[in-house]
Amino acid sequence: MPTVLQHGPYRFFFYSSDRHEPPHVHAECDEKRAKFWLSPVRLSDSGGFNRAEINRLRSLVVENESTFLRAWNEFFRD
Repeated sequence: MPTVLQHGPYRFFFYSSDRHEPPHVHAECDEKRAKFWLSPVRLSDSGGFNRAEINRLRSLVVENESTFLRAWNEFFRD
């Protein structure tokens, strides 16, 4: 589970078993979680975050989309 970004209480990461899915990033804070597809950024699913937090997370994913995509492509390089 490589952590790609830590921003305040939020950790952004992906699982090594995610290889066969389109590029995405998971976000977590305590017991709350969310998954965002990349390019274009859109929420896949979430649990525990309120609407304001989801909007904040989405903004962070948009701001860091190129970082997440680069990390994804480097990690899953064949």
